[in-house]
Order: sequence, then C-alpha cells, then structure tokens
Amino acid sequence: MSRWTPCKRREFIRRLRVLGFDGPFSGTRHQFLVKEENRLAIPSNEEFSVPQLRMMLREAASILGREISLRNGRDCEHWWGGMVAETRGACDFIA
Repeated sequence: MSRWTPCKRREFIRRLRVLGFDGPFSGTRHQFLVKEENRLAIPSNEEFSVPQLRMMLREAASILGREISLRNGRDCEHWWGGMVAETRGACDFIA
C-alpha cells in the first residue's frame, strides 16, 4: 500500500468528482460537495494534511456506501489516466 502524503485541495476535489460528487458549492463557512442528498464539507486550506484526508475519505466512503482505498501501480492507471499511486501519494484513492 502507498504511504499517505498530503494532498492539494484542487486534486482532492477533482478525484471526488470522478467518484460522483458534484460541486464544489459555496456554503457559510466552507465549500462543500454534494452526492444525492448528502454534503461533504471541504476545508479552505490549500493542502490537506494526512489526518484531514483520512477523516474526509472516511466521511465520503459513508456517503458512497462503499470503501475508498489506496491502490498501487497499474490498478489505478485506467481510473486516474495513467497516474500511479506510488508517485502521487494519498490522492490516489479509488472506490
């Protein structure tokens, strides 16, 4: 399994949109992504720390109703357009 590393906000949002989330939309304090009737708040900092990523991925997994995991090498090439988990870190999650 890949080692968890911080992830840029823009990249995190892009990957959640691939998983079916819509947005981001502006809220009162944070922007948020929407999946059906559920909202996932997105903090405004430019880069997310590993604890933030774990928390948000856990919440996104509960919204999706399935596990979101990290994968290595060629398993994620078809999903992420050739980017490999070993070089991209924690942002290489798939459902």
